[in-house]
Amino acid sequence: MTATANQGATEDVVPPRRQRTAVITAGFGQNIVLTTVSTFILVYLLQYAGISTAGLAVVTIIITVSKVVDAILDPVMGSIIDMTRTRWGKLRPYILFSAAPVALLSGLLFTVPDTAEPLKLVYFGVCYVLWSLAYTVCDVPFWGLIGSAFADPAERTRVIGMVRAFGAIALGLATLGMPWVARLLSFGPETTSSGWSLAVFITSFLGMGVFLLAFFFTRERRTSAASTGLSLRQLVTTLFRNTPLLMVLLGSVLGFGRFIVQAGGAVFVVIAYGNEGTFTLVGAAIILGMVVSSFSTPLLLRRLSGRALIVGSSLVAAVLYVAMYLVGFENLAAILVFIFLTGLTLGIFLVTQATMIADSVDDAERRLGVRNDGISFASLTFATKIMNALAVLVFGAFVVMAGYEAGVTVTPEMQNTVFVAITLVPAASCLLSAVPFLFYRLGAPAAARPDTMD
Repeated sequence: MTATANQGATEDVVPPRRQRTAVITAGFGQNIVLTTVSTFILVYLLQYAGISTAGLAVVTIIITVSKVVDAILDPVMGSIIDMTRTRWGKLRPYILFSAAPVALLSGLLFTVPDTAEPLKLVYFGVCYVLWSLAYTVCDVPFWGLIGSAFADPAERTRVIGMVRAFGAIALGLATLGMPWVARLLSFGPETTSSGWSLAVFITSFLGMGVFLLAFFFTRERRTSAASTGLSLRQLVTTLFRNTPLLMVLLGSVLGFGRFIVQAGGAVFVVIAYGNEGTFTLVGAAIILGMVVSSFSTPLLLRRLSGRALIVGSSLVAAVLYVAMYLVGFENLAAILVFIFLTGLTLGIFLVTQATMIADSVDDAERRLGVRNDGISFASLTFATKIMNALAVLVFGAFVVMAGYEAGVTVTPEMQNTVFVAITLVPAASCLLSAVPFLFYRLGAPAAARPDTMD
């Protein structure tokens, strides 16, 4: 079996600083594209592609089924990566060859032809399934590359924090900026379908062009452990013997409630305040909290272990959610403060979660002699998608219990039921989430390790 040490031997060594800049910038470009598609596709289909309410139900089914299948395929993609052997390594080739398909398919999603609705739905369904597959091919190796390219844990944690922080900034910029770009490129007094199509094509090709920096200016780790061309049996055996990784995955899935505010916040503000525009403030509060904590979490990890930080932040988050419920939603200013504070805990969770997975890959390499970046980091994207799906499912169940639908008279009982969904449910979820992390034994504080960052 050829080890990674034999790969890339003829390639130039890339300085760590250049690798960090390339990965962080690539993540920013990737998140611009992801946010654009996930945030605006339904708006585009309803307002500019002429999809009816009945058609929207079909669209919802297509997206839901695609996300479930996509989550299942993440470990498959990770396994394929680990079984790959090329002169560029096992991760970087997928970054190179996935960028253009993601950019092209993102634009095509916003270029629905002006034809009969059944044909529109077929067109969207084909494009969305292909887009989901292409995005998986680019996303799984990207996170695996972060674990592989940065051997020093302190440096790697800093990179993960910066990727998360700039990902949140990309979320804010795309959410606020894309409607204006579409309006500008409509070349008229009103935003048009062609304006959206042109805006998304330009943004997607720019974003995925930037994403290619992760291919050109990074190098995979050279190791004496078995790392490429791994067999499926090796991958499965190593995965299930990696107890720290399994604890992170279980704790992550149990903590799905952290995502409920993002999943149902827009609906909640309509029910609570009668104005969907208020979600702009809620979204800004979450993003600000995530950006601040993403930048600061690497500093915290220099003094605290990952286990202590993620368990502590989970407990603090639970207290904050309960306090938010007790204060009530009538005072919007107070709600925004609580949302910002829970955004801080979410940012801590996301950075520490990825750091723990990277540490578990290093530990498995030392103990088992196998380095399986692909399938291990595929578990990160898998867990994230399952968390999002559960958040949507649980919030939707509470909306059904509340009896809310468009046009009904909103009652206090209805408001309280939905408020429980974004406060007490996340509180319980955070408490449950903390338990598996108690059994994670890796990752001393960075201050206890030599700092090799340049």
